[in-house]
Amino acid sequence: MDQREEKFEKLTTQPVGKLIASLSVPCIISMMVTAFYNLADTFFVGQMNSNSATGAVGVAFSLMAIIQAIGFFFGHGSGNFISRELGKQNSEEASKMAATGFFLALAAGCVLLLFGEIFLTPLVRLLGSTQTIVPYARDYVRIILIGAPWMTASLVLNNQLRFQGSAVYGMVGISVGAVLNIGLDPLLIFVFHFGIAGAAIATIFSQLVSFTLLLVGCTRGGNLRIRPGLVQFRKEYFVEIMRGGLPSLSRQGLSSVAAILLNHAAGVYGDAAIAAMTVVSRAMMTAASALIGFGQGFQPVCGFNYGAKLWDRVRQGFWFCVKASTGFLIVMAALGAIFAPQIIAVFRNDPEVIAYGSLALRLQCLTFALNGWVMMSNMMMQTINKTVPATFLAMARQGIFLIPLLWLLPPFFGMLGIQMAQPISDVLSFLCSIPLQRNVLQELQGTPQQP
Repeated sequence: MDQREEKFEKLTTQPVGKLIASLSVPCIISMMVTAFYNLADTFFVGQMNSNSATGAVGVAFSLMAIIQAIGFFFGHGSGNFISRELGKQNSEEASKMAATGFFLALAAGCVLLLFGEIFLTPLVRLLGSTQTIVPYARDYVRIILIGAPWMTASLVLNNQLRFQGSAVYGMVGISVGAVLNIGLDPLLIFVFHFGIAGAAIATIFSQLVSFTLLLVGCTRGGNLRIRPGLVQFRKEYFVEIMRGGLPSLSRQGLSSVAAILLNHAAGVYGDAAIAAMTVVSRAMMTAASALIGFGQGFQPVCGFNYGAKLWDRVRQGFWFCVKASTGFLIVMAALGAIFAPQIIAVFRNDPEVIAYGSLALRLQCLTFALNGWVMMSNMMMQTINKTVPATFLAMARQGIFLIPLLWLLPPFFGMLGIQMAQPISDVLSFLCSIPLQRNVLQELQGTPQQP
């Protein structure tokens, strides 16, 4: 039995809970490490004693969301297809899709780099920079754009490895880059006096190291190799990428739009408000990263077993993930609410920033646990090719509900409206997800259990 056959046997026969837990560990580590090194820029730039510099990192976060949207679109679009085809034991089609998704993402990153550098100043203004933030944002974003091609391609490789049940290789690549970034940040910012540009250089260099290691990981452990000759410029491949990646593109793309609108809305109340919401966004993203990593451990199990028509295992996996993730989120929300001022102060010890950020963080903690059901429902729908409901649900939390709330609430509630927008969006997303996921679960009842 070769390595691919062993992987298929493992993913379709081992107890679902134990399997998801084992696959989730490297995914959670990868996501947590990624979140921490995203926080590293916020933390070290915050030591520059400038709300404008901290705000610039928040502005650049919108650009990072765009880069992630591209990477997740091609990574999830190709990865979902790969897991289902490997579940059918069709490695040839899976290999072609792996190469196609990778090189399309690399090309898209090059396009973003070109147009971003040409229109740099309009870009940072569009992303939400105030007049005082623009110089810092230009310095940071100009360098981040240089890394766009390999950053988008890295996201594809990481997701493809994960959908093949080889998340450990992704964990190694991501973790090494993250540790490097955390080490380079203070060195380049304070020792070599590069300022905020040093944080950006540390980010793109560490991402390049991660990219190289992820590419090497594709040659190990029976994983699909990335070969240019396998690229398929065929309609059916583009359609599959679109179907599998549209929910991720919608979610990440609207997250970017929401982040831009958040910067503009908070900017009315000064750089301290932007800095506060930047810190809150990063803090919540760090807590959510463990949830996402857990769901990512479920996705290859979901994809393989759905492709093999073992649908009862898909349902078992879903309920296991919902129960475990909801319990975890309740604990994290309680800790966040209790220690909100201390969490904000770690990144920006400014009384105004702490005041704005503490309330926003506590309000978001009130509804945080609802995301267990929403996230697992979305991941399951996306993996089994339920494109329409998956896309709607992916758009709901950071787009369909949050964006209008950022427009509607501030005129009535001021800064409090901005702080309330995310928790209200969480509640509305949860209510919408219940009937959508219930329909999917009902469709998977009474199905044959033989591959």
